[in-house]
Amino acid sequence: MTTNASSAGLPLVLLPGLLCDEGLWAHQRRHLADVTVASVPDLTGHDGVGDLARHVLAGAPPRFALAGLSMGGYVAFEIMRQAPERVAKLCLVDTTARPDTDEQQERRRALVKLAQTGKFKGVTPRLLPLLIHPDRMEDDAVAGEVMRMAERVGRDAFCRQQNAILNRPDSRPDLPRIQCPTLVITGREDQLTPPDRGQEMADGIADAKFALVEHCGHLAPLEQPAATTALMRMWLTQF
Repeated sequence: MTTNASSAGLPLVLLPGLLCDEGLWAHQRRHLADVTVASVPDLTGHDGVGDLARHVLAGAPPRFALAGLSMGGYVAFEIMRQAPERVAKLCLVDTTARPDTDEQQERRRALVKLAQTGKFKGVTPRLLPLLIHPDRMEDDAVAGEVMRMAERVGRDAFCRQQNAILNRPDSRPDLPRIQCPTLVITGREDQLTPPDRGQEMADGIADAKFALVEHCGHLAPLEQPAATTALMRMWLTQF
């Protein structure tokens, strides 16, 4: 992977995950401001990854660095299929190139049904143990922010997002086609997209780098913000 310090001024597009918004990336936006101008598109208005990717591309600079977490990673893969020439650098955080298993699909549909029957506030407490490290369950800066983001995103957008996730394609065949400098970040204790999924993506993308974030679940930018920001700074300025 070549080093290109002159590209450090690239604008950065940050894609949040399911039930997340710009709050997920608050530390990165603040502490990378000296090397990039970061934006967080709204991923709540469409129910397919194709439409979400088109929405992001319509509002993005002509050429940019792209980072996506979980569902944001699925949208990032779709952007790489639609307009790879516009993405100068790619960072995949706590995500996977694989489609859902049957068990994962059943769990998603059950959560959507729960939300549609007026029990949306029951969704996030059910998801929380899967999203963050057990030690952060009582940490308001992490668990509390997850709950607040979910409330801001809301029930209808949650259902649209789940539909987009359920119907996403398998991105594994596309990994060899990714040619830009790529960093893959995974929390060591990520239960939803564990480290082997991150390693699989890094192995499939030419010259990609893989980094584990210690003491961290599925939301590395929020759970371990300083470590995640440091890795992304290296990706932006040295890859």
